[in-house]
Amino acid sequence: MVMPLSQSLTSTFAHFHFSFSPKTASSLFLRRPTLNLRFYPRRSTPIPFACGTSSMEESPSSLDSLTHRLSTHTLQPHSNNTLELLNWDHSFVKQLPSDPRTDSFPREVLHACYTKVSPSVEVDDPQLVAWSEPVADLLDLDHKEFERPDFPHIFSGASPLAGALPYAQCYGGHQFGMWAGQLGDGRAITLGEILNSKSERWELQLKGAGKTPYSRFADGLAVLRSSIREFLCSEAMHHLGIPTTRALCLVTTGKLVTRDVFYDGNPKEEPGAIVCRVAQSFLRFGSYQIHASRGNEDLGIVRDLADYAIRHHFPHIENMSKSESLSFSTGDEDHSVVDLTSNKYAAWVVEVAERTASLIAKWQGVGFTHDLPGRRYCFANQPDIGLWNIAQFTTTLSAAQLINEKEANYAMERYGTKFMDDYQAIMTKKLGLPKYNKQLISKLLSNMAVDKVDYTNFFRTLSNIKADTSIPDDELLVPLKSVLLDIGNERKEAWASWLKAYINELSTSDISDDQRKALMNSVNPKFILRNYLCQTAIDAAEMGDFGEVRRLLKLVEHPYDEQPGMEKYSRLPPAWAYRPGVCMLSCSS
Repeated sequence: MVMPLSQSLTSTFAHFHFSFSPKTASSLFLRRPTLNLRFYPRRSTPIPFACGTSSMEESPSSLDSLTHRLSTHTLQPHSNNTLELLNWDHSFVKQLPSDPRTDSFPREVLHACYTKVSPSVEVDDPQLVAWSEPVADLLDLDHKEFERPDFPHIFSGASPLAGALPYAQCYGGHQFGMWAGQLGDGRAITLGEILNSKSERWELQLKGAGKTPYSRFADGLAVLRSSIREFLCSEAMHHLGIPTTRALCLVTTGKLVTRDVFYDGNPKEEPGAIVCRVAQSFLRFGSYQIHASRGNEDLGIVRDLADYAIRHHFPHIENMSKSESLSFSTGDEDHSVVDLTSNKYAAWVVEVAERTASLIAKWQGVGFTHDLPGRRYCFANQPDIGLWNIAQFTTTLSAAQLINEKEANYAMERYGTKFMDDYQAIMTKKLGLPKYNKQLISKLLSNMAVDKVDYTNFFRTLSNIKADTSIPDDELLVPLKSVLLDIGNERKEAWASWLKAYINELSTSDISDDQRKALMNSVNPKFILRNYLCQTAIDAAEMGDFGEVRRLLKLVEHPYDEQPGMEKYSRLPPAWAYRPGVCMLSCSS
């Protein structure tokens, strides 16, 4: 995982533009690196962009009250299911080809989607660090199960979970734009799938549970530092309204793991830990790519995987009929038409493309940062990289003869259209505008980049602007004083000019300032999981104090609420947080 580090815009990124011909998209984006982006299957209810605001009574009145609540917290049951009564299904291992071997010796696994392998991590008095009750609710799991003495043993992998059929998935992928061949679950072991009372399918996976055939030269383990980041970031992203894997719990193993933290030849021992990740599917683009890369012999597995995904996660596509008339013009010179009802794989890849575009638009909207400016996966490159991934995925499906060239091109075309539609809608809401204004938004982002304005705090503070065109020029910047720091007169003039145009645009709306403020605050979070906050929690946890991890979890579960008494968590990072190597540690260790 990576952190939603929205400290400042340090590139000259101003706006996204897609001007490409689908016919040349592959060559245009061939130089782009790939992310191992998963597609997230359809939920029974849509994921909202913003979680909205809950009642103030649910928020702690002060930091002290939150600390007291955590220290005296009694877990309340949500449903009656114990771990032994979870409703396992195991469709993945039952319906897809398996590796005939079950050992964890590193090797190339051929003609198989997974290897049956059990957790092998060693533990010594494992401890439960944190847990997510909302995720337990997804599984119909009684909250009191977290109190079981054997819970840390089970979710460290040291003791088997009744009904589980553990396996590691085989997949391939690109790393920094280069095909890396077989990757696979090198330290993640899936326990299986659970069907809840709503017939939703949820997979449970232990990350850091030991070696698998895909571990290569690694130990298959994880450390507390990266596991805290994974756990908190998973839940933080979800509560921001962004589709993501979830996290049920985080446990320490009680054992030390050797890691070269800064990759400088000075390894040290760190506490080991395991996160239980939860998702409706852990299939990823690379799950298909690995089999297509191995030639004609394994192309049938690509079809089997596609059929599996559609059957279990996109059933509405399986049940499509010609009467739905999902036919679209490709925009090509010959005015050809793509009929999505005649090929379920084409309908599927188009939906995957659109969901990927929507995912990236949402995380761009909250200032999610994957890497530093100028690097391969930096903020400004994310939309193009998403398209590059879709191009790789359509190439894979085309190789398996599941879609044709026009259908592949149409999927990429839909990606660009969907991204721009969603991103424009998101930015319009963030600014409280009555309609999209490209020039106004582009100029704003340009100003923010020049002055390195904190992305999160700026948009939250922007809701204080009144739609009053009579405000004197020397008072325009007063509401933004707390976020426009250390700017000279020339830059003040630039911001005042922008604010005049912004206020003029607001004045054309028929909603009140208070209404607009409430709407803007529902899409502009006050709290995000800044790297320095996470690092502070890590430092305490490594000393045996898990309180800050739990406080941060409660904080990020309500990112759009004011949460009185928690103001310090919305402050800018302290000076120490900007030192190289302090907060930008990799989450992959």
